[in-house]
Amino acid sequence: MYERAAALWAWLRRPAVQDAGVAVVLFVSSVAMKDARLGIVKIYGAIDEPRPIQLWIWWVATGSCVVAVAVRRRWPVPALAAATVAAITHMALIAGPVPADLAAPLIVYTIATRCRRRTSLALLGLTLLAAVGWSVHVGLDERSDGWTYQNPIEDDRPLQPVELAKPSMPGDVPLGDEPPPSPLFRPPVPGKVTDGKVMEASLGPTGWGGIPILGPILVAGWAIGSSVQSRRAYLDELTARARDLERERDQQAALAAAAERSRITRELHDVVAHGLSVIVMQAQGGAAVFEKRPADTLAALATIVETGRASLADMRQVLAAVGPVNGSPHPVPGLDRLPHLIDQVRQAGTHVQLHIDGAPGVLPTTVDLSAYRITQEALTNTMKHAGPGACAQVSLTYGKYELRVEISDNGAAVPAPDGVGNGLRGMRERAELLGGELFAGPGLHGGFVVRARLPFAETSIA
Repeated sequence: MYERAAALWAWLRRPAVQDAGVAVVLFVSSVAMKDARLGIVKIYGAIDEPRPIQLWIWWVATGSCVVAVAVRRRWPVPALAAATVAAITHMALIAGPVPADLAAPLIVYTIATRCRRRTSLALLGLTLLAAVGWSVHVGLDERSDGWTYQNPIEDDRPLQPVELAKPSMPGDVPLGDEPPPSPLFRPPVPGKVTDGKVMEASLGPTGWGGIPILGPILVAGWAIGSSVQSRRAYLDELTARARDLERERDQQAALAAAAERSRITRELHDVVAHGLSVIVMQAQGGAAVFEKRPADTLAALATIVETGRASLADMRQVLAAVGPVNGSPHPVPGLDRLPHLIDQVRQAGTHVQLHIDGAPGVLPTTVDLSAYRITQEALTNTMKHAGPGACAQVSLTYGKYELRVEISDNGAAVPAPDGVGNGLRGMRERAELLGGELFAGPGLHGGFVVRARLPFAETSIA
């Protein structure tokens, strides 16, 4: 039952069904008003029976209004023209407008909601001009609208004065066979004779061709339609802005996700590359001296275990940004772990010197982490590409607004390819994210040099 009611309601809400319903109501009410008017005026004998051609014209005009209402959404301008002509025709034939003439203001409303304001104003002006033109014609011609105007009484005899019986007392009803006057009909009044035709001199109840009635209704229809159009435009703008904001939010979320993936990739690369490099170097060294110096092999194995545990802890810390992991959280690595990193590299067989210039202080977490990871990646590349017996030097220069990091070695001038270049690209991205810069290339006196400038706020150094 509910589904049927919902389907019926959805069907009734269709624009075509609504327009058809309005057209039927206007048509039925217009026919009823026409029959009532003709019945009243026939009782009083005010006008002759309308000619058949006049009735046919009336039916055509009424049908035009009905069709115009039905097609007003698809062809609004032709529908308005047809409704305007039909309204003037009604006023010319049957003593003023009928409900079907409301098709004109209804179509003006439709045009105001669908067209640009300049276009709707122009069409409203043309419609009012046509109505005013007809009204001026009726007023200047000094004839009333209706059948009397279209069907003048032919009479060649001169007018004779008619004396009406007056009631003997105020409020008495005159005697006779005639019915009492009706408030819906204004009896004929003496007029003037033109070429033997008797014409009424005063206008009917819809005097001046109905413009006092239809004019304000047309303007009101346009005003309501224009207000609806402005409201729709405002709502459309709000909807568009909401969609843009939602799209921008999705884009920002996608960019943030991409940046987070890039950060995790850099962290994993630095952790895994350094740890595996130390493990490989220690394993190779331990295997080489196993027969002659077993104690050194045991030391290398201990270093491998320690490096593996440290790398695993760092990896868990990186993955903690993606989801919860078991175990206690580990602090973000920074330059305070630099001595431990240098010890690992030294144990792997690469001699490293550390030089610090300036007063070390509390750095922002991002700067501290980036400086540590850049140094870690540069030393890893030294172990992998500088060759046996290479020496490296790490220099940290603390400035007022920036930290400068330099890692140099005396090995090969050009390092071997590192996969797809994630190491150097990751170091450069870290520096650029902080607003700094990074240089990686051959040194002036040979070897390979990595220089990074990492800016920070002045208050960061205590």
